[in-house]
Amino acid sequence: MKLDKKELAKRGEDLAAKILIDNGYQILERNYRFSHGEIDIIAIDPKNGFTVFVEVKARQNLEFGEPEYSITKNKQKQIRKLAELYLYDKGITEIDCRFDVFAILFEDLNNPVVNHYENAF
Repeated sequence: MKLDKKELAKRGEDLAAKILIDNGYQILERNYRFSHGEIDIIAIDPKNGFTVFVEVKARQNLEFGEPEYSITKNKQKQIRKLAELYLYDKGITEIDCRFDVFAILFEDLNNPVVNHYENAF
């Protein structure tokens, strides 16, 4: 079964959020939007209290390569800018944070391959 792009993205974000919650993370926001951009998940890491800005990339096949390789330098720059706007929006001035990536391959919808890259960029 082939999922449309929106369904695939939602399924990937739901799976990433579940993995984070199962590992003790506190989810602060999902699909945080500011201007023309979005951060998929913002969470607190229970191990060190870091605020984690999470980008989720999901694909159903490798026709265009591994999902993690779709996060270009420009995409990273956009996510960093959105994170700054989030902190400004929330009035947060001092915080430890990092940027994680979930790359999820749904070739088998019931058995996805998940790679979680902590401090990815």
